[in-house]
Amino acid sequence: MTNNKLEQIDQNLIKLLKERISLLAESERPSLDEQLSQSKPLLVQEGVPEFVWENVITSCAAALATAPLSTANVTPRRVVVVGGRGMMGQFFTQQLTAAGHQVKSLGRNDWDQAENLLGDAEFVLVCVPIERTIEIIEQTAKYLSPTAVLADITSIKTPFVQAMLKYHSGPVVGLHPMFGPGVKSFLSQTVVACPGRGEEAFQWLLELIKSLGSNLIVCPAEEHDQMMIAVQAIRHFSTFSLGVFLAEEGVDITRSLEFSSPIYRLGINLVSRLFAQDASLYVDIMLATEERCEAIARLATTISRLANLVTEKDRDALLNQFEQVHSVYREEADRAMRESNHVLNALSAIIAAGEVEQGKY
Repeated sequence: MTNNKLEQIDQNLIKLLKERISLLAESERPSLDEQLSQSKPLLVQEGVPEFVWENVITSCAAALATAPLSTANVTPRRVVVVGGRGMMGQFFTQQLTAAGHQVKSLGRNDWDQAENLLGDAEFVLVCVPIERTIEIIEQTAKYLSPTAVLADITSIKTPFVQAMLKYHSGPVVGLHPMFGPGVKSFLSQTVVACPGRGEEAFQWLLELIKSLGSNLIVCPAEEHDQMMIAVQAIRHFSTFSLGVFLAEEGVDITRSLEFSSPIYRLGINLVSRLFAQDASLYVDIMLATEERCEAIARLATTISRLANLVTEKDRDALLNQFEQVHSVYREEADRAMRESNHVLNALSAIIAAGEVEQGKY
């Protein structure tokens, strides 16, 4: 009986949420803060926690970033995903198929069918490990028509865009989805596109990615690679280093989480997430270019300098360093606090829900 009643309530909620999202899309909508404040008295009256309603109104607003997916006016493209059985290959296969395109996969054991699979393809996406990408680009290009679009998804763009331009005479675009396995949609995910040649031929793809809620950035490959020094190489090295340090120190991670705040737990989650994935992916990202290696070395120098100040108990120098850097981040402070507070509150809710399910409450 309980399950049936829950199911009925859920069905009613879904219908109401659909109406709410539609109304927000049609009207001059109030801000998230206004929507929350308007409902506070009723939340208190009905005993509904504020964070529950905050998640509802935030999610409804986020839904507006995604255009309703309709295949009615789509011109179906013949797509081949090289490496389509990998996690990212599967993601793009699913997204492109759902959008109405005809998607086929070419895996490592399918090269005897390459001419048949690639010969009439309109869009070919290379989704293979970074160390094999140039080899696969060269191998793939042999079968492509001059009008086919050739694309890749590596985390480095300049050498791979150059390779595609070298081996393929048709349209070329380098893509970098700034997310990994586990993501289920493009919503609020950043995708960088680095056009190489014939941009009009793949404009439909960029429009699709943007319509699905992605933050699409179009830029030269060289600018992308420069930004990735900070966005990827330095960040991954910092996370990697912390994980190695905690392991070598013999910290009992599971036990430490019992003592932790949500922000520590989030940090440990990021470390654990990195070490749960393919080691070669992260090592290759850190070692990909000389500029990345040099930047990581400079980071190590900075950490060593600050560690010496700690060893010397130079409080004034540390405070001075803090104040100098504080000014750099001042303009980002409000955004950072707002976003991180929401993440931490959401994490707290997930933890509580898990504990309820385990019977702790």
